[in-house]
Amino acid sequence: MTSNHTDCHYCLQSLRGRKYALREENAYCVTCYDSLFANPCEECKQPIECDSKDLAYKGRHWHEGCFKCAKCSHSLVEKPFAAKDELLLCTECYSDEYSSKCFHCQKTIMPGSRKIEFKGSSWHESCFVCQYCRQPLGTKPLITKDNENYCVPCFEKQFAHHCYSCKKVITSGGVTYHDQPWHKECFVCAGCKTQLSGQRFISKDEYPYCVDCFSKLYAKKCAACKKLITVLGGAKFISFEERQWHGECFNCAKCSVSLVGQGFLTRQDDVLCHECGSA
Repeated sequence: MTSNHTDCHYCLQSLRGRKYALREENAYCVTCYDSLFANPCEECKQPIECDSKDLAYKGRHWHEGCFKCAKCSHSLVEKPFAAKDELLLCTECYSDEYSSKCFHCQKTIMPGSRKIEFKGSSWHESCFVCQYCRQPLGTKPLITKDNENYCVPCFEKQFAHHCYSCKKVITSGGVTYHDQPWHKECFVCAGCKTQLSGQRFISKDEYPYCVDCFSKLYAKKCAACKKLITVLGGAKFISFEERQWHGECFNCAKCSVSLVGQGFLTRQDDVLCHECGSA
């Protein structure tokens, strides 16, 4: 074995006047080089000889003329391509066969381009924008209404309810009172400021009051027992000439018989049944 390039490193035949190839600083005649090192072509299965261009992709090799789209057979040399199930496809064929369609424009999302996945659908990045301000949504928080997407500020500006009390946006829940929206925490008794959401309340001059505050502020006193006539439980009361009585207190001042639903007579501040009043 010689140490220069005058002989083939494998068959030891002279290389004078002959083509040869170098590998790891050793010279080989073309025949030996091809038999020892040439890669088989994925397409035609023939060896890719040393005087041919060897195109490699993920450990596989092709002749330059064999490196083409598996569907349309157009050359892929110096062109973008995609791989599917070990087949090489030009971007057009790959898109036709496998690429998803943009939910917005219905056009193909080409391989290599960025896309957004949202609610099971795919979007071009440039198509995934706020319906109102048209700014890209990307990974920003968003709200969907009637199949349209909005950034949070635009949705709040266009659709969100604002609390009648604090004027801020109601993002969830809320209470409706006199056809106006309120935060639950803002819907409070006008007297003691206790939250009224889910509680019984009474409206007075367009303001809500808890039952206790309303009774203290507005309830009448019974002319008989002098206690407040509350509205709790829908209590019944009798009213006559600017005086009020609990139903159970509206009795004859002399014989104590109930006068509810009965005729009665008055004598000074007393109410009397007909029998006592005529005596």
